[in-house]
Amino acid sequence: MRINSTNSVGIIANPASGRDIRRLVAHGAVFNNDEKVNIVRRVLLGLEAVGAKRVFVMPDSFSIGHKALDGLQIGLDVTILPMLKTFSQRDSTQAAALMATEGAGCIITLGGDGTNRAVAKGCGDVPLMPISTGTNNVFPTMLEGTVAGMAAGLVMCGEADAAVQRAPRLDIFCEKTDENDQGKDPGNGETPDDIALVDVAVYNERFVASRAIWDASKINELFLTRVEPGSIGLSSIGAHAQIRLDSPEQGLYLRLGSEGQRVLAPIAPGLLSEVSLAECRPLDVEEMVIVKHQQPCVLALDGEREIELRQGATARVRLNLNGPRVIDARKAIDIAARAGVFIR
Repeated sequence: MRINSTNSVGIIANPASGRDIRRLVAHGAVFNNDEKVNIVRRVLLGLEAVGAKRVFVMPDSFSIGHKALDGLQIGLDVTILPMLKTFSQRDSTQAAALMATEGAGCIITLGGDGTNRAVAKGCGDVPLMPISTGTNNVFPTMLEGTVAGMAAGLVMCGEADAAVQRAPRLDIFCEKTDENDQGKDPGNGETPDDIALVDVAVYNERFVASRAIWDASKINELFLTRVEPGSIGLSSIGAHAQIRLDSPEQGLYLRLGSEGQRVLAPIAPGLLSEVSLAECRPLDVEEMVIVKHQQPCVLALDGEREIELRQGATARVRLNLNGPRVIDARKAIDIAARAGVFIR
């Protein structure tokens, strides 16, 4: 099914964001899906105000898109994407890929770091306008839906291209099982097995289980794309460590141990942990770091356990500057205002 996507924007609202086990083991607030419906309504009104014509919305288990449209008087042509639903994070990746294929000018996301990671795996070069509605929200920002809709619409219309910047990511390459691939150095044009937008943690557990991580004592290694004071989640450990990066393009590598510099950090809402840093150094662009432990472990990507590594298995992590393109909403509004876009 081919959709005429002129002046179109995508919306991906994750009904599961802000509702994981960290509400029990920490003090994370539950982000109500009814509020997500209200945010989508305000996003739609903001989009229409700046000239958007068509909107694609990902279908979901709560019917956020349908409920947002109920009783809303707008002239936008809104389409709930005709796609096979799995009611998992794969839906976000599939919806982003479909929106990109159909030529959407940008994609607005409602979720946390994990939601945006899933979207980034499918969106290609389509810019993202991330609205924070998750638990760990380093990648998305707390933003009023009306403003987010306006900013996304301005970028889609070509009025605020300078407000879009490329974000870094972490590429994960897992050990190959094919004998012909053994010993092959990944990264030379090879597609990574997975990605993370903020952090990759080597976690001392055997299974993915409940996915979310909250016990800092089980973290063996930590890779970060950014070091931003005031953030929450595993990246706050790096932000609170006494290290200054030589370049904004560098990431950070941490190895935790029983001895070393002690750092206090909020690794989840209301959950502060003190950890020891045995090693803390900059992570350079394209640097490939080998992860190999004698005990089984899992790789947690953006705060959620995703990849199980058996005993002695090897993975590689690489800092890549070619991550998703992201809209700075306030900058987009400022650019448009200076250009007189809002003058009637």
